[in-house]
Order: sequence, then C-alpha cells, then structure tokens
Amino acid sequence: MSWNAKDDLFKCLQSLREASVRPGTVTVTVADNDSRDGSPELVEADFPEVSLIRTGANLGFSGGNNVVLKTLATDYVLLLNSDATVEPNGLDALVDFADAHPDAGIVAPKVLNPDGSIQYSCRRWPTFAAGMFRNVYLGKLFPGNRPASDYLMQDFDHSSVRDVDWVSGCAMLLRRDLLHKIGNLDEETFFMYCEDMDICLRAHEIGSRVVYFPGTVVTHAIGKSSDRAADRMIWEHSRSMWKFYRKHHAFFAGRIPFLLKPLIYPGIFARAFVRIGRRRFINPLLGGSPRP
Repeated sequence: MSWNAKDDLFKCLQSLREASVRPGTVTVTVADNDSRDGSPELVEADFPEVSLIRTGANLGFSGGNNVVLKTLATDYVLLLNSDATVEPNGLDALVDFADAHPDAGIVAPKVLNPDGSIQYSCRRWPTFAAGMFRNVYLGKLFPGNRPASDYLMQDFDHSSVRDVDWVSGCAMLLRRDLLHKIGNLDEETFFMYCEDMDICLRAHEIGSRVVYFPGTVVTHAIGKSSDRAADRMIWEHSRSMWKFYRKHHAFFAGRIPFLLKPLIYPGIFARAFVRIGRRRFINPLLGGSPRP
C-alpha cells in the first residue's frame, strides 16, 4: 500500500527486484491510495512487472492492503510499507523459515532504522503504564523507564528467533491459511494504526504463532507518508488505540488494575493532545523538529 511516497516507493520496488532469486515465485502488487505525487505513473513507467491497483480513494492502511489481499491466492502475503526496503534474497529466507514452521501464521523480519539501529518492530502487549511513559513528558523525565522498555522489548537483543505478542505491519508475512481462518485486516474498525496488533491478537486466539525472524532484514524509514498529515495521523493513532481496547476489552480486562480502567479512554486522547501540542508549539520553541 502506498500514499504519496514516490521516492520511497521507487527504492522499495527496486529492492524487491533483488529480494528473491527464485524466478516466478514472487508477485509484487502496489495498492495506490489515490496518490497525487506521480506514484502510480512511476510504477507503470519504471516497474512494468509490478501489478498496480488504483484504489481511487485513500482507504487507509487496512483498506488499501485488503484490496491486494482479496486479489491474491498465494501461499504467503508480505505486507510491506512503501518506505521500507528488503535486503537481497531476504524474501527467500523469510519464506523458507515459514515453510519450516507451519504453526507460525505470522512471521516478521528484523527491522532497522536508516542509520542501522534496531527499530523495535516486535513488542509486548501495551499496558497502561507504558502508555503513560510513551510520547509524553514522563518519558522525558524518566528515560529508560521500565514500562516503556518492556513494551518495546528493549531487553531483547533482536538477534534470535522469538515468539512475540505482536509485530509491526511495516513488514509482516501472513500465511494464507491463517487469513482463511481469521479474515483479513479489520478495515471496518481501523483506518490506520493498530490493525497489526489486532491481526496478531486474532492469530494468537486461534493458537497460531507470531514469530520474529532476524534472518531477513528490512530497513524502514518511519512515517514518510504519515508525516505529510502529522496531526491527523496522531489523532488517527489515538482513535485506533481506543477502538483496539474497545474491541479486545475482554482480553485486557484482567491485565489492567480495576481502579485504572476508567482512565484508559481519556488517557488515550489526552496523550494525543499532548503530542499535537508538543509538535506544534513546544518543539519549534526549543528549536527542534515539528515532527510528532
């Protein structure tokens, strides 16, 4: 799925040309969410081997990816953000691992930031404490705090195979058999954000494994599309968190202290206002970037 990320899309598709050495085994499809920056024309002109689907509107992450999921009948589907690139032969290693572990419904590669540092793409389920310390000033006052560190799995060196709670949708291999059982991404609930947590939780509910596999490496430049509408994306993230907790309330009921439960929903949206205020007003005053 791509939205107004022409330059990054070019790098992504270029990397996919070298991501497998097995001719005819990989089909690349781009669902373009009504980009206005020439992205569809780039695909048609420079990547004739790639299938292009023009959605005609911005369907969000879930809707855009589901357009592709509904058209493919392959054994596996790799969801890959347009601002991500795959190392040479990376797809072969990822599929080989999945073939050898049929109980793994979702397999995700190691994800790096553009500077080569680890991107914390596999995580534990969110907690109230982690939400308090993430992206608000408590996190600034207490760097390296335990709740946020546990959530991000910073105690894990990301160098070995590991079963995890959930993985980022920026690069996620889905087994077709799993999708037949639990359905595609929940586009009715999630426009953008939390659909990856949701599908991983649904996979766990039927006993399927969610596995982090460092044998394949993806480099991901976070937020290249979402930064173009930063305030809206912050708000969408909060709405999606609210919907995620509401949808899976029974799962989290025993994980949140009773007295804190009334604070969950107001806390989610208070966090959004803090992030937007910091981006718009505090960061520029301090000479920093207005990015979220």
